[in-house]
Amino acid sequence: MSLSPAPPPGSAQLRADCGRCFGLCCVVPAFARSADFAIDKPAGRACPNLGPDHRCGIHTELRQRGFPGCTVFDCFGAGQQVSQVTFGGRDWRGAPETLPAMAEAFAVLRPLHELLWYLTEALTLRPPADLRDELARARAETAALTEGDPTHLRTVDVAAHRDRVNPLLSQASDTARSPGGVDHRGAHLPGADLRRVDLRRANLRGALLIGADLRGVDLGLADVTGADLRGADLRGADLRNTLFLHQSQLDAARGDVRTGLPTTRTRPPHWTALPLTPVRQQSRATARRGRRR
Repeated sequence: MSLSPAPPPGSAQLRADCGRCFGLCCVVPAFARSADFAIDKPAGRACPNLGPDHRCGIHTELRQRGFPGCTVFDCFGAGQQVSQVTFGGRDWRGAPETLPAMAEAFAVLRPLHELLWYLTEALTLRPPADLRDELARARAETAALTEGDPTHLRTVDVAAHRDRVNPLLSQASDTARSPGGVDHRGAHLPGADLRRVDLRRANLRGALLIGADLRGVDLGLADVTGADLRGADLRGADLRNTLFLHQSQLDAARGDVRTGLPTTRTRPPHWTALPLTPVRQQSRATARRGRRR
């Protein structure tokens, strides 16, 4: 009797679980000294801040120490998949010969897990039945690709699979946004003042929004798949119903307590607190004078 295939991973499995990973994101990628990283680090070499327990020694001070790029990286759960499933818990520190194969597996699984995250999000948009079935099949096929051993993973053509899946994700977006708003797909808008632009239901897939001013903007049903929000000002913006908004995008941006977020996202700790309005400042000054009398 053949066994049924394992169900696709749930959303919890598509989030990084550093406690079950061997610090692969601190070893596999290369870092280039820049505004995002304080040092150069070649691919395959452990970051000097990585401890023997596979934890970052400066995790709580990454931004202050010049490593904001680390704070916005998300493996979508690929790190623990490689560590605990693909390699069955075999630590590269104890078996250094496994590290090249781990790096290869991580390079394949990370984009596959990202696709799984987007497909999972697309299914929550309640698409029409026929599209929902296609998305569910694509999700199951993607999950199946992640289950292979290192030898099998080397044969996976991630780019070709992504090309087959992306049209379904675009269709899910178009359906959810219908009638659509402005089309800014792939637009280069670094530092742009977008406060007076109607971005509700907008297509912002792949848009370059580094440092853009989005204060107070309603991004309801806007598709931000792959949008670069590094340094974007989201103070007071409404993202409660933004489509395909990932936590790492929020971590890369700036915001405050007025920024509306989906219930499934968390407010980054570096976001500023709500500034006092002149009325509040005056009220506090009045209260202080009252206490002195």
